[in-house]
Amino acid sequence: MKTESRKDREDDVAAIGIGAMIVFIALILVAAVAAAVIIQTAEKLQQNAETTGEDTAKNLAGKFVLNGGFVATGANGGPAEYDQDTSYMFHAQLAPGSTPIRVDTITYQMVCDSGKIEGTFGSEADVQETDKADDGAVLTGAVELQPQQPYVLWIKADHLGVDCSADNGDSSIELAIHVGSGGSTFATLNIDSTAAGAEVA
Repeated sequence: MKTESRKDREDDVAAIGIGAMIVFIALILVAAVAAAVIIQTAEKLQQNAETTGEDTAKNLAGKFVLNGGFVATGANGGPAEYDQDTSYMFHAQLAPGSTPIRVDTITYQMVCDSGKIEGTFGSEADVQETDKADDGAVLTGAVELQPQQPYVLWIKADHLGVDCSADNGDSSIELAIHVGSGGSTFATLNIDSTAAGAEVA
């Protein structure tokens, strides 16, 4: 009688295949998560870049460029209430790339030894088109100033008990002009003369 000896072999090929599939699925999941993180980060960076660009453009473009500042001349070439004892005049225009700006959205601040003056164009200050600067007509608060169009700005410097006018004795006065939600223009007015039309900036 012949005796057969059987040796059972374990078939581990299927187990290896299942392990490989598990590793493969895990790699896909990790790759998907990594891709989602990268895409989300890229979108956030793009949004930040666009916001920064818009803010920068708004601050650089939405502001005044001052081409000269003078002791006011009042009735000798402008509205009578802006005389040399109380006011200044500036030749200015909106910076290139600016959008039209309403007159009554523009404010100013003036700081001197006497204190600080704040006002809004259309009430405590006025704007004229340069070709109308001799007839005293000023623009109303609802008018929109246009880019690259030159204007004359008239600013009261003696207001509510604070005197920052040219004859107050200060040698320099700080001025800031803020344009709505846009940028701001800063200037130091150097007072060398109190005569009407004397240059200060």
